[in-house]
Amino acid sequence: MTDFKQKALNYHEFPKPGKLSVESSKACDTADDLSLAYTPGVAAPVLEIANNPANAYRYTNKGNLVAVITNGTAVLGLGDVGALASKPVMEGKAVLFKKFAGIDVYDIEINCTDPDEFIQTVVNIAPTFGGINLEDIAAPHCFYIENELKKRLTIPVFHDDQHGTAVIVAAALKNAMEIQSKKITEVRIVFLGAGAAGCSCARLLKLMGAKHITMVDRKGILYKNRKDLNEYNQDLAVDTEGRILSDAMADADVFIGVSGANLLDEANIKLMAKNPIIFALANPDPEILPSKAHAIRDDIVMATGRSDFPNQVNNVLGFPFLFRGALDAKATEITNDMLLAAAHALAMLAKEPVPQSVLDAYKVDQMEFGPEYLIPKPFDPRLIEWVAKAVKDAY
Repeated sequence: MTDFKQKALNYHEFPKPGKLSVESSKACDTADDLSLAYTPGVAAPVLEIANNPANAYRYTNKGNLVAVITNGTAVLGLGDVGALASKPVMEGKAVLFKKFAGIDVYDIEINCTDPDEFIQTVVNIAPTFGGINLEDIAAPHCFYIENELKKRLTIPVFHDDQHGTAVIVAAALKNAMEIQSKKITEVRIVFLGAGAAGCSCARLLKLMGAKHITMVDRKGILYKNRKDLNEYNQDLAVDTEGRILSDAMADADVFIGVSGANLLDEANIKLMAKNPIIFALANPDPEILPSKAHAIRDDIVMATGRSDFPNQVNNVLGFPFLFRGALDAKATEITNDMLLAAAHALAMLAKEPVPQSVLDAYKVDQMEFGPEYLIPKPFDPRLIEWVAKAVKDAY
């Protein structure tokens, strides 16, 4: 067992198992406190909520409570590990919600792979929450589940693997294009990976103005009339004679990988246009390591999904603040305008001077906007002000 693995296991086991606990927000130290916290005092808010359901936001924690819900069918890069084994990830998500945005979370692992049964379970428990964060649900069920829940619920429903990733990619790409002197309406973008994250990223980039996007999956380019396209990806198919990754990479300005380790090789990188942008986001091992990519070409701006390389595209920059803004607005949904506002705010914040507290957290003397600093760091205390406010104002 590696030292890091043992360290991770110890972190989760000691001093008590797990990463979450529940604490009271009200005093309960006297007989009077007890009578207010429970019977008979609790009857008063019950009746107020029964008369007007909106009062739940006044008398309960509904307005600051999010459910992080999964069935464990697509956990990290580990695949279908099942509901119970996914719990450490969902608890971790809860920690990030609380740490970065002050949002309370219940993690809920549903032992169910039938999408309709999963949907009904979420609908049944939804009155408890101010928002639903879907997590680590395999495609294509994740698309169907999210779409149906949005139709049936009047609180925000958000699949972070799709839209959280898209927001951070959009922010990082906006700044990378500025550095490389490229325009969103002109760049040729290639996605390797056409699952939940890839498709959602592509759609958000289209809303930003991208006009030339080619999706590639394990069977090749998504071209029009390809026999195995489905209702969730056929809108991204293109009219092309190209069929494989190398066809798409010829003169491409941007490569965005949401696929697997070591899938981008030297030959394909050399096919790209001048001053290319490479986002190799597969975790834990990217499509190509930055050291290898920079050895092949010296004009690359690069990002990965890892914290040990510059420009980590990390969803923690998005979901806490998207939900903070949505909850503060008492939003019934998270709209495309809110996603775009979050991406724009992140991109703009990266151009501001970096606080000393962030430099201290990362043990560096300097960070400034440039090829190795495209987007803010997760411990930047200004994120909640910039991003959450932008999301709220966009609703």
